[in-house]
Amino acid sequence: MEKNDIYITQGTDYRQMAVRILEAANLAGEIGDKNKRIGIKPNIVGAIKASAGATTHPELIDGVLSYLLERGFSHVSVLESSWVGDLTSRAVKYTGIYDICRKHCVPFLDLQKDSSQTVDAAGMSLSVCDEALKLDYLINLPVLKGHCQTTVTCALKNSKGLIPNSEKRRFHTMGLHAPIAHLNAAIHQDFILVDNICGDLDFEEGGNPVIMNRVLGFKDPVLCDSFAAECIGYNPHDIPYIHLAEELGIGSTDLAHANVIPLNRGALDTPKIHHTPQVSRLAAYTAPKDSCSACYGSLIYALSRLDKSGELQGRKKESIAIGQGYRGTSGELGVGQCTKCFKKTLGGCPPKAVDIAEFLRREWQA
Repeated sequence: MEKNDIYITQGTDYRQMAVRILEAANLAGEIGDKNKRIGIKPNIVGAIKASAGATTHPELIDGVLSYLLERGFSHVSVLESSWVGDLTSRAVKYTGIYDICRKHCVPFLDLQKDSSQTVDAAGMSLSVCDEALKLDYLINLPVLKGHCQTTVTCALKNSKGLIPNSEKRRFHTMGLHAPIAHLNAAIHQDFILVDNICGDLDFEEGGNPVIMNRVLGFKDPVLCDSFAAECIGYNPHDIPYIHLAEELGIGSTDLAHANVIPLNRGALDTPKIHHTPQVSRLAAYTAPKDSCSACYGSLIYALSRLDKSGELQGRKKESIAIGQGYRGTSGELGVGQCTKCFKKTLGGCPPKAVDIAEFLRREWQA
């Protein structure tokens, strides 16, 4: 797998989707030595179910552990610390991730109980948990979701779970963006398996999940977060920690030269996204017919961005067509490849939320 590769798979068998990404990336070959100490870092922000859009789905960890153990890697652990407001020991059990670790007889390392040391992170002194520093190979399993302070959180910010609580508090006094970028100069992410199943619209604690039913694979955390930003409607260069990480040499934001490798096309799964009043309100502007989760989810993220800027005010509801049910038909305004016969349409399978938002903004102003 090359650093500019992006693997994407869609569906609802999350465990098998994780395995499929790892097989396509030849992760076992990438790791090599079976005696390497491998760490799996999920996102367990708190005692919140994955279905709320905040935490890593345990099925993904199940898939990763099965893949590694079946190929003879025996020095494997899952490690994490929840946010300061919760106990990791409680959160890991509530999310179901602890049960997955027990199933595979793999240790879970509660980093809230770990010692730490100060390291040089590209000129910034930061405290990092000792267990994280012992690893030979780190597999990051972030959730692609919105964040109330950094707008988006994915691979780079998920490293914050590898530092002690005292350092997490200090990060906030430092403005989050700079220390997040510098932290990733000290902690190398070897592979990133992104949970893009149902991340929250705007908040790291969940509550407004948007169904995407995708799992993504990366080697470059900066490329990963650049892609993640566009998926939920932001320009990556508007998010300070992403371009700061690029300046530190951690990775690249160059999505124009990324090699996107779809392992399958979106299956028709009739997404049930009307879970919360906020998502339902956004969905009222759409007219879906047999749409795939990834396409419809991208539209919801785009509408959320437009709503925050006040651009939905006065717009006609149920006006944006989307879905396979529109193939070969004509209409006024459509999103996605299936509406290519419409008068005004944006291609893509699926298009990114940042492109959808710009398309709708342009068409509404015409």
